Amino acid sequence: MFDGTACLLQDRPGSRNRMTDLTILGLETSCDETAAAVVRRTADGRVEVLSSIIASQIAQHAPYGGVVPEIAARAHVESIDAIAAEAMRTAGVDYGDLSGVAATAGPGLVGGVMVGLAFGKAVALARNLPLVAVNHLEGHAVSARLGADVPYPFLLLLVSGGHCQLLDVGGVGACVRLGSTIDDAAGEAFDKIAKSLGLPYPGGPALERLAVGGDPDRYPLPRALLGRKDCAFSFSGLKTAAARIAEGLTAEADRRDLAASVQAAIGRQLRERSERAMEIYAQAHPGEARRFVVAGGVAANKALRATLEEAAAGRGFSFDAPPLAYCTDNAAMIALAGAERLALGISDPLDAAARPRWPLDAAAAAADPTHLAGRKGAKA
Repeated sequence: MFDGTACLLQDRPGSRNRMTDLTILGLETSCDETAAAVVRRTADGRVEVLSSIIASQIAQHAPYGGVVPEIAARAHVESIDAIAAEAMRTAGVDYGDLSGVAATAGPGLVGGVMVGLAFGKAVALARNLPLVAVNHLEGHAVSARLGADVPYPFLLLLVSGGHCQLLDVGGVGACVRLGSTIDDAAGEAFDKIAKSLGLPYPGGPALERLAVGGDPDRYPLPRALLGRKDCAFSFSGLKTAAARIAEGLTAEADRRDLAASVQAAIGRQLRERSERAMEIYAQAHPGEARRFVVAGGVAANKALRATLEEAAAGRGFSFDAPPLAYCTDNAAMIALAGAERLALGISDPLDAAARPRWPLDAAAAAADPTHLAGRKGAKA
């Protein structure tokens, strides 16, 4: 059961696997990609991605303009075995070479989560391997370490289609939530506004392409939560305002300007809240290195990366983000999260449950929930 420790990992003396190379099969089925990967974590902490296979479901969901949970779950069932086999074949390993199996156990579309988790349990049982039930957000949090050495602690902006939050990441049991969205996530705003502009699914990348060459100052859009001193996000007002403007636009130049204005508005809010979090983080870590990490699907947006990297430099923070291939949902990040947990001798029983919601900072989520039970909203 999650007890607030399912965050990132810091070394503990005497951990039984600290001095052992680990080869992990990772499985990711939380939304609309069926993914499997094999990652090797060496005894000194170096990471090598041996394979990363992703089967996209874009074609199945495109006619509906968004992810249909039942279609996603069925597609995972149909492809998980072949995708896992391809990951093993590409990596040049067999099941006897594995140290363990890691599978996303939440948060996400629970029907899809159950598919990957059940497959991981079957592999673990059949091969007598340890199972690690991974928090999908933890996977995103470690994803920058797939491309660079990013030591703890660091300030994390996790921004995707279902999540938007700022976290002070110190290690296992040491994720402190500094701010979260109170309504929509940034990626959801991108997708819904793109849909109102008549852009194809997935909307975020399509809106980014349309915004190239547009005037980001053409359309004034609302700035949420002005005057508040916390690090909370809100994108619902921006989403509604942009959708209303889009209804009356027919000229391509006007649509391009609106796309650029939306991208700039989202980037401005992410930057403003991140700068507030940097102040809080710097005060909490006097004399320590200042590291800022951006992860999640929205981190693939090049314009937003540039804005956030500039903000980090202005505040004396280093900047890291995952390689573009590991920004969106993938199994390499799940395998790495599993390897880091297994390196500390942490694994999960075969009755680990699939969870639609699973916060990284359980204490903050319980004390100050961003969404009440039974209401729609951010998954974490």
